[in-house]
Amino acid sequence: MLKKIILSLSLLSYPLIALADQVKLNDDAPKTHVVVKGDTLWDISALFLEQPWLWPKLWRLNPEINNPHLIYPGDVLKLVFDENGEPMLVVEPVKPSYKWSPKIRQEKKKDSAITLLPLEVVAPFVRYDHLFTEDELESLPHIIGSDEGYRMTTKDFKVYVNADLEVAQSYAIYDKGEEIFDPETDDSLGFYVNLVGTGQVLQRGDMENSVPSTMNVGSVKREIHAGNYVVPVNEGQLLPAVFSMKAAKDGLRGSIVKATSEGREFAKLEVVMINRGLDHEVTVGDVMAIKRTSPAVVDTGSGPAYVAETSRWNKMTGGDYKMPEEKLGELMVFKVYQKASMALILTTQKPARLNDIITAPK
Repeated sequence: MLKKIILSLSLLSYPLIALADQVKLNDDAPKTHVVVKGDTLWDISALFLEQPWLWPKLWRLNPEINNPHLIYPGDVLKLVFDENGEPMLVVEPVKPSYKWSPKIRQEKKKDSAITLLPLEVVAPFVRYDHLFTEDELESLPHIIGSDEGYRMTTKDFKVYVNADLEVAQSYAIYDKGEEIFDPETDDSLGFYVNLVGTGQVLQRGDMENSVPSTMNVGSVKREIHAGNYVVPVNEGQLLPAVFSMKAAKDGLRGSIVKATSEGREFAKLEVVMINRGLDHEVTVGDVMAIKRTSPAVVDTGSGPAYVAETSRWNKMTGGDYKMPEEKLGELMVFKVYQKASMALILTTQKPARLNDIITAPK
């Protein structure tokens, strides 16, 4: 079950999926489902549909479900079919009870409604950029020093920036992180920078006369030092209320190149980076399959053997097989860069890993 969600959703803000996308029910789709705390529209749709990203076709406007964010824990959803034989979900009416007894009045809280995806998980990554190219980094202003004269790890101190920054504007402070490379081409995808703190400009600079801007550091995640990059942040920006989910384009193929958790394996609700972006026509909301090629096998004199467990001679002389790619999960892109994208893992049957393949979900 997912944790408490803060993402609000309005079905009316979604365009309908193209009619060419055929809704296919799972073979074991239940007839009814009781909504529980932590459910999301994606989870519920996945119970019924082979392609959960087609959920708007299942949650169609009808008298019972006129807006999915009005679905609450305890509601009973029933799978029915319209006059054209197409599946849809309705809320099973609650049978009236005539038994009178004193009880505490209960009201549904606004934040308990069922939502699409956990925006709170991706919100930090939407608010702050996490991938910059070498050219982008060179163009960014940076910290040249502080009022204390040494590196600081506490908040509420002043730093000076070599640019004419706007007074009261908020900025993110980054340290240059590792360079990410495309495992297929060895081309640089950019630098995954680390957020070290945030601050607000107190005094505008005048770089024509070599006067830096003064910024108060309000929060610190790790040590801040000269050379850290400064990037404007709109603290009042509106995070996306919805993600218009759709299947990634046919023919798309890439791989997972980084996990923000830095772990060796990662699962549902973890954020990963893939080596496909604007250059590959990737867009926000694209749903992709996560796949992995089964372990390689070769024929040897004593029968089939896994390549990883056999001798070098057998690897050279044995006939090998083209092993299939097995699907192990799905992810959704929520932020797109030129050559890469960040995505949220939606489901996994087994832990995903670096270099796992990503493709169109069909």
